Amino acid sequence: MSATVTVRRGSIYIAAETAERYFRSIEAVIILVEAKRIRILPVHRMASGGCLLKVRNAAGDRVASAPDAFAEQGLAEWSSEDLPAFWSSDAGALLVPLPEILQTIFA
Repeated sequence: MSATVTVRRGSIYIAAETAERYFRSIEAVIILVEAKRIRILPVHRMASGGCLLKVRNAAGDRVASAPDAFAEQGLAEWSSEDLPAFWSSDAGALLVPLPEILQTIFA
C-alpha cells in the first residue's frame, strides 16, 4: 500500500486508511523532523508522551500537531500535500522523505 501525508504549518495529516493500517489503536505519536525525513513513531502508552493523533473527521482521517518539531528545523510555516510515506520495520515508524529542496537546509 502506498501512503501519502500532508504537512501544514507544523501539523501532519494522515488519511484514515493509512492511520488504520499503521496506527490502529494508537492515540499518540512522536514526530521527529530530521535532515532527510520526518519520522512518525507510534506511542503505545500515553504516559510516554508524544502528541495526540486526533480524529479529524467522520471518515477517520487523523492529524497530529507538532509545531515545535518543525520550528526547530526552520520549517514552522512549511506546507506540502501528498508527500510519499512508507513504513519502516527497522525504524518502527512511518517515514516521510523530505523534498530535496528542504534537505539543502540541513546541509
